[in-house]
Parts: sequence; structure tokens; C-alpha cells
Amino acid sequence: MEQNLQPYIEALIFSAEEPISLKEIRNSLEGNFGVKMNKKEVLGILEQIKSKFQGDSFGFEMVEIADGYQFLTKAAYHDIIGEYLKQKTQKRLSKAALETLSIIAYRQPVTKVVLEQIRGVNCDYSIQKLLEKEMVTIVGRAETPGRPLLYGTSQKFMNYFGIKSLKDLPKLKDFKIADNEIGVQADIEEEV
Repeated sequence: MEQNLQPYIEALIFSAEEPISLKEIRNSLEGNFGVKMNKKEVLGILEQIKSKFQGDSFGFEMVEIADGYQFLTKAAYHDIIGEYLKQKTQKRLSKAALETLSIIAYRQPVTKVVLEQIRGVNCDYSIQKLLEKEMVTIVGRAETPGRPLLYGTSQKFMNYFGIKSLKDLPKLKDFKIADNEIGVQADIEEEV
């Protein structure tokens, strides 16, 4: 075959969420190029890729794992990855995201329009952050014109707050602020 298959195989391995098998690689190449792929030729290219990423100029390598191939971080860089993950998990939700999350928890399934009517502001950023943190999920579409997305809480939300079901959420009446309170409620600093 005239094509240099190495970048194609690298792209397949990189994009696969799990180790990709030799058979899956060959089937993908055959489907793309319409030509039968020689098993020995593909194995040879996989060895070239493995050698290429073993050099010190790369922080990752290709490994053969679970009957497939996958790119993984080299052991020498595990500490820096651990530090990154520790910092990422320490980021708290902003006040706006917490407000949005509480509305979703109590009103689910709920559309963005309803969220914005309740909060009185645009909720795009908060919804995006909650989706990224997997605290909420898209649970379907409303049967109204335009069929807007419906949002609900995720299993990660349940695990994070230590509740078995939505029935375990505190009752809304528990959150009412007393009418005869003196002073002004202090602002909470927002973090992103």
C-alpha cells in the first residue's frame, strides 16, 4: 500500500477510549482504504509506533494492554499527573453553579428556560460546568415547541452528596430564612 499507515494507526489508538485490538485496527483501515490489510505489516507498524514513543522527547508511550493498544503516560510523569488531578478535584462549584444545581435537583427534569426564569439570569456557563463535572446529565427533551433539553442530576451527584434517592434531599421548608432576621446576609466569594 502506498499510504503511510503509521499516522492513521496512531490516530486510532489516540482516539480509542479503551485499548484497541489489532482486529479493530485492521478492520478500520480496511474500511477506510477498501484494501485487505496484512496482519504482519500492521504489527510491524505498531512496533515502529512503540519504538517512536519510547524516546525521552515524549511524556507518553504506546503499550500493549488488555489484548489491545493504548497510549499511556510514562511512569516518570505520574507525579505531575497526580498533582494536576488533585488540583482539578479541589475546584469547588461557584455560587451560581450551586444555585443552578439546586434548582435542577428539586425541579428535575427541567429545561434551561425554566432555570433561567427561576434564577433571573443566563445559566449557560453554570450548566456547562455542571455537565463537565458530571453533576447533571441530559435526561431527554421536553415535549414543547423546539424540544428543549431536559436536565437532571446524575449518579455522581448522588454519590457526592451521599444520598440514595432524591427523596433524601432536605425539604425546601428547611431552607427558608427567618423574616425577622437582623442584618444583611454576607456574600459568599465565588470560585470557578
